[in-house]
Amino acid sequence: MTAELQHADNVIEAELLSANETGTGAVETYDSATAAVLAALDQGADEHLADARPKKTRTSYARDWELWTEFHDWLAGQTGHTLPLTAVTKGTLVAFVVWLDEMKTAAPATIDRRITGVTVTARRRGTEVPKQATKAAREALKPMKLDPARAARGRGKAIAATPAHLKAMNTATPARPQPEVGRRRGTQELPELARLRDRALATLAFGIAGRSEEVSSLDTEGITQVAEGLEVHVPSVKGRPPRDVAVAYGENPDTCPVRCWLAWKEAAGLTTGPAFLPVDQKGRLGTRRLGPDGCRLAITRAAERAGLDVKLTGHSARRGLVSTGRKRGKRAEKLRKQGGWAANSPVFWEYVDEGERWEDTATEGIGL
Repeated sequence: MTAELQHADNVIEAELLSANETGTGAVETYDSATAAVLAALDQGADEHLADARPKKTRTSYARDWELWTEFHDWLAGQTGHTLPLTAVTKGTLVAFVVWLDEMKTAAPATIDRRITGVTVTARRRGTEVPKQATKAAREALKPMKLDPARAARGRGKAIAATPAHLKAMNTATPARPQPEVGRRRGTQELPELARLRDRALATLAFGIAGRSEEVSSLDTEGITQVAEGLEVHVPSVKGRPPRDVAVAYGENPDTCPVRCWLAWKEAAGLTTGPAFLPVDQKGRLGTRRLGPDGCRLAITRAAERAGLDVKLTGHSARRGLVSTGRKRGKRAEKLRKQGGWAANSPVFWEYVDEGERWEDTATEGIGL
């Protein structure tokens, strides 16, 4: 506020209704210093109201805006033209709804909240969002809310990925379904660079039992090749401690995290910076880190291309390493450290139980 008062001469004079002339149409013109104080107070009020929101709401709004930015990147790839983030119009908001539904497979309730998050953030940044824009976006959302399959999205536990799933994903045809643009819908060949990235991402996520946020945060210089495989530094995410894990060479080239990572690294020319980057439909490599949702989507779309009868998500790899590892006799403590679970994590021990379900079952060998 002090800095703004020092620049009072640069503030346009404010014209406000005089209290004793209300209704007469007369206005009172304030000098530049008074206008500066009023402007600073208005800004302070906006900041106070924003800070007064619960932390979870502020975090959600920030994530909504990240997705809005990602949507604009995708739209630029589709149209060949980059729109400003301030272009919050009927057309862009409706397209955002469709993108969230088809590209992110978001639940209708989540999409509804993201419309609010983008609108609130845009207005806070000084963008005027027409009422007809938000109205049109929610009109587009109405039929989605009536679809039971869409409403069920995001519910239940993630399906555990298996090496068989990974092999099917990594050897599937590169054709991928496309969201509807206008009246056109169809499939598109996945660029080779994107295919190599998705192979590396899925297998490495499995190898480190990584959360999508952790996979997104990986850096190229944090993944070191050694004789036995890869030494991977998983950075701290959301206050969780960082960890260093070992990922050995796999038996199958199509599911080996080491070989898949090296192939992607060479093809993308990675030396430093983010380990995983966006790739557009023309095979052009982006420069911005692939976000957590992008990592989740890469795994989900790869499973869809492979025609798997289960839906895999970003958490499937994390769950899958534990359940598969226990079936193959891996020590629980080793698996726990690989994924960075706390020693008393009920979720981790649930995954262990899942892997041990058919080991010495209660009905086995009792004379039935």
